[in-house]
Amino acid sequence: MPGWRDAARDDVAAFVLAGGQSSRMGRDKALVELAGRPMVMYALKTLGSVGLGPSIAGARSDLTAYAPVIADAAPDRGPLQGICTALEKTLRQRGAQWALFVSVDQPLLPASLLEYMMAHARITERAVTLASVSGFAQTFPALIRQDLLPALQVEAKAEGMGCFAAFRAAAQRRGETMSVLAVEMLVQTGHVSHPMGLPAAQWFMNVNTPEELDRAAALIQQSEANALI
Repeated sequence: MPGWRDAARDDVAAFVLAGGQSSRMGRDKALVELAGRPMVMYALKTLGSVGLGPSIAGARSDLTAYAPVIADAAPDRGPLQGICTALEKTLRQRGAQWALFVSVDQPLLPASLLEYMMAHARITERAVTLASVSGFAQTFPALIRQDLLPALQVEAKAEGMGCFAAFRAAAQRRGETMSVLAVEMLVQTGHVSHPMGLPAAQWFMNVNTPEELDRAAALIQQSEANALI
C-alpha cells in the first residue's frame, strides 16, 4: 500500500476504553503507574503518535486532565455499551467515518499496527478491522466503521455478549464480514514493527493484575537496557 503512512487522519476518531471495573488490579487500571507513567498515558501517546486526538470512553476515575472524557451512558453494561456511546457521540459531533478503539490495559501496542489498520480499512471498507496473533483474533485494537452503530446497538442489548462476538454479529447483520489482519505476516513483510523490538505475541499483553503489571514493567526495563548496549 504505497503512501499508506501519509494518509490523512480526519476520517478517524480515536478512543481509549477505560471503563472496566479493575477488580483484579484492585484500583483503576487507567491510573496505575507502569514504568513511572499512568497506563492511560501509553494509549494516549500511541494514538497521538499516529496523528489522532483521542478521547477517553467510559472512565471510572476523573481522567479529564489527560484527554476529553465521554461518559458511558450505562457504565455497568460493559465495554460494548461504551463503544456504542462513543460511536453515537462521534456521529453527532464529528462525522468521522471510522472509530478506532484501544483498551487502556494494552500499553505495549505499537503505533505502526494502528497505522496499518487504518490504511487497510480505508482500502477494504470493511465494517470491522481487527488483528490476530498466533492464529487468535484480538478484540482490541478495533477499527469500526461508523455506520455499524445501529447493528451494534442491537447486539448490545443481548445479555452477556462480548465485544468480539458483537462485532462479528453486527457485521453479519449487515451482510458483511470482519477483516482480521495476521500480525506475524505484517511483521515479516516489514509493514509493522515494535519500537522496543518486542515480538508480536507480546504486543497484546493485557495488564489486569499486579503480576501482569510487573511483567510489563520488566519488558520495558529490558528493552531500555538493550537500547543502551
